[in-house]
Amino acid sequence: MFSFLVSFVASALLTLLVIKQARLHGPALDADFFGVQKVHSHTVARIGGLPIFMAVVISALISIWRVPAMAGWLMSLMMCAGVAFVGGIVEDYTGNVSALRRLVLTMAAALLGYFLLDAKLDRIDFPFSSWRIMYIWVAVPLTVLAVAGIANAINIIDGFNGLASVVTICMLISLGYVAWQVGDVFVLVAALMVAGATAGFLIWNYPVGLIFLGDGGAYFIGFMLGELALLLVMRNPEVSTWYAALLLIYPAFETIFSAYRRMFLRGKSPAMPDGIHLHSLIFRRIVQWAVGRKEARALMRRNSLTSPYLWMFSLMAVIPATVFWKDTGVLIFFCLLFIVSYVWLYARIVRFKSPRWLILRKKD
Repeated sequence: MFSFLVSFVASALLTLLVIKQARLHGPALDADFFGVQKVHSHTVARIGGLPIFMAVVISALISIWRVPAMAGWLMSLMMCAGVAFVGGIVEDYTGNVSALRRLVLTMAAALLGYFLLDAKLDRIDFPFSSWRIMYIWVAVPLTVLAVAGIANAINIIDGFNGLASVVTICMLISLGYVAWQVGDVFVLVAALMVAGATAGFLIWNYPVGLIFLGDGGAYFIGFMLGELALLLVMRNPEVSTWYAALLLIYPAFETIFSAYRRMFLRGKSPAMPDGIHLHSLIFRRIVQWAVGRKEARALMRRNSLTSPYLWMFSLMAVIPATVFWKDTGVLIFFCLLFIVSYVWLYARIVRFKSPRWLILRKKD
């Protein structure tokens, strides 16, 4: 818990400093209120990733001072994460780093982790056996796509105040718990550091949105989440690979489904942003009690009420993953159950047939 507390305090103070000195970050202020995924009504700094990254660095240095044996692991991890972070934070300040370039940088970070941390996908578990991935020409692309895909997925679900932050905190705490169960101190400490830093940012982001996570923050915590999940599973054979699959299935399937929807249903590029993600549909079609679309106070309340729906939905995967982390058959069942639930819910909402128990009516 020490790592969590250090990161939390450092992040909370650094985030407050960024908010107070927002005028110094003019290029990084988000004043676009009309984009397809924009749901805020006032200018906000979108560099929440900067204090998160700095807080994790501070916590890592303190951890190295306390436990020198972890120096090599933590320094290598931060070096890899820094590569993923830089593309996002430069985009937050300049708006000139394309999604493809950010993805390439994150893939480079995953490739660096493959060699520096031995973070590689070398097996896939089944109920009564495991398939070993023996060839490097198979393991490398699978590893790179898996880690970079999760980083990009966290950026995709970062659409409302507190959404991506709480989802990743829950996943990181799960990683820390399972790492503690199997005695993996490095993954435990690293997961708690990132969870604490994200929680320190969260107190200023939710519910009123005084600062946004930004691409830098989303790519950083997404990369750390994917890398740590991979390291935990591959360093500890008793942890099923389907634990990581179920734990990360909400952002991962949101990304896969979005790409399918854009390419095959709408005939557009999978990189083209749109406003019909699951969280966007919940905002527009379920959260009905605040009806003032253009009134700032109502818009903020609708924004803050949307995220808890997705927090609860993601816990449908996080909780069983945490409980059944070594039971491959059960984990596969819950993966299938989550996919069916996602598709069913999406189809109901998009057809204006939202389940009545999900709808909150406006109180007079």
